[in-house]
Amino acid sequence: MKKIGLIWLAAGAFLSSVGMSFIWPLTSVYLHNDLGISLTMIGIVLFFNSLASVIGSYVGGALFDRFNPAQLIRYGILGALLSFILLAFFHGWPAFGILLFLNGLSAGWNSTLVYAMGTNVDSKDSRRVFTILYFVQNMGVVIGTSLVGFVYDAGITYLFMIAIFLYLIFLLIAWTKYSSSGANATKTLNSDEKNKGKAVVPKPNLIVLFTLFISLMIIWTMYQQWDSNLSVYMTDLGIPLSQYSLLWTLNAFLIMVMQVIIIWLSRYYENYIVQIIFGLIFVTISFVTLVFAHDYGYFVVAMILLTIGEATAIPTIPALVNNLAPLGTKGRYQGLVNSWSSAGRAIGPLIGGIIIEKQSYTFLFEIATLALAIVVILVVISWLLNRKKITMY
Repeated sequence: MKKIGLIWLAAGAFLSSVGMSFIWPLTSVYLHNDLGISLTMIGIVLFFNSLASVIGSYVGGALFDRFNPAQLIRYGILGALLSFILLAFFHGWPAFGILLFLNGLSAGWNSTLVYAMGTNVDSKDSRRVFTILYFVQNMGVVIGTSLVGFVYDAGITYLFMIAIFLYLIFLLIAWTKYSSSGANATKTLNSDEKNKGKAVVPKPNLIVLFTLFISLMIIWTMYQQWDSNLSVYMTDLGIPLSQYSLLWTLNAFLIMVMQVIIIWLSRYYENYIVQIIFGLIFVTISFVTLVFAHDYGYFVVAMILLTIGEATAIPTIPALVNNLAPLGTKGRYQGLVNSWSSAGRAIGPLIGGIIIEKQSYTFLFEIATLALAIVVILVVISWLLNRKKITMY
């Protein structure tokens, strides 16, 4: 089977990321300020959007191992195009909320298939592949979120029109450059290997895999506090919202710098689990910093620590999952990477809001620190107990 070119896969990931970045930053503002929807209902809409992403991720990953991935991602792009076209004409209530579910399905589907197709890239180092994909996706987020405010002022329809244009380019790339990826990996196996690939994942591998999946859900549950509750906390402390926004500019810049460093290091150093644990420790320490944060400097330090941890651990986890998953199951397990991550994003704001309402922000940060410390311990223990028994593929 001919391998897919990384440059075209990265281009698709970039275009998809920019297009989707026109949706999530404005959802709450548009629904609340323009359509007069309550914050509770907005929370429900966002929850179902994330749930749709979970479903799309899992189904897309499972189908990747059975059908032609090039065809599958074309269907996903067409689904995204359909959602944006409908949103351009029907962005009132409740159409906007309903169409966000379709948009979430296609977002999860496409994200998973891009990462699953990364397992077919002509590269010996899967970590480098996933790091580059993570890098270009973050570049897309930076560009998309920086443009959304300006375009939104001109009219929300223009955002959807730009997204449609970007996804048409993505579809053109998928139609002309992804066809060489051919059928799924299982079609290259003989019947015995195929049955083994479908049915048998070594137990030690499964233990490590699901430890990583649970870790991803917890990481993203806590990470979402930065996206949702931290802005309120900082403004309550008298810190302007503009300075909160600057933290995300810092985050985007540091992610790009870290990805360049990691891509360079991947040529000389390869130890996925050490990189993951290193990153998880930094994410944990970032929440320790938040426990004591009462002025802007603490939040800057916490964001730096969080970003170092995020950029180090998050793109390395799908690379390790790829190596732990047998041929014929790689798409399914990349789907689970995105599904568990999306689940964390879905429940994060809800859990954070409940803890803050019942206790305090400080208690939330303490819970996050404890949960992330447990994640580090579980990852270390699961690896030490199984490292001599696992099979790398």
